[in-house]
Amino acid sequence: MQAKFTKKATVAIALMATTLCVLFSCQKDIPKKDALYDLDVTLYGTGKDLGANGFIKFRQDPDTARIINLETWVSNLQPDHSYLLQRATNPIADSTGCSSTAWLTLGNLLQPEAIHTDGHGNGHADLSRAVTAIARGTAFHIHFQVVDSITLTPVLTSTCFDFTVR
Repeated sequence: MQAKFTKKATVAIALMATTLCVLFSCQKDIPKKDALYDLDVTLYGTGKDLGANGFIKFRQDPDTARIINLETWVSNLQPDHSYLLQRATNPIADSTGCSSTAWLTLGNLLQPEAIHTDGHGNGHADLSRAVTAIARGTAFHIHFQVVDSITLTPVLTSTCFDFTVR
């Protein structure tokens, strides 16, 4: 009889411990500390370049210079060709989201710089942009496009993101 009680008690304690572990140790959907400042941007192919894609690792270091690093990758584009990364922004108070078409070509700080593809149509560039002139805490809607450097035709685009100047 005592063996049955001990067995039941052990099973009950194990179930309770498992339940507590599941409730208190699982990862909750807590936003990343830098979610307002750092973005992971996926770029999608447009027109005849539907198989093309890209990625931008948009990072704002917490420094006084307020430099945004834009580590950019593209793939499945025209081989041995040059492309430009552009962005357009709207103030966060603008309820139209990413409606701006005032595209700014990005590069090394204020100097535009191309992304060059290799013989397979893949390319990578470490780009940056200084936002020192913009007040900390200013929020924007932002979207990106990659354009052919000769025709300026968009080949990759992103969805709309929100970011805040750190």
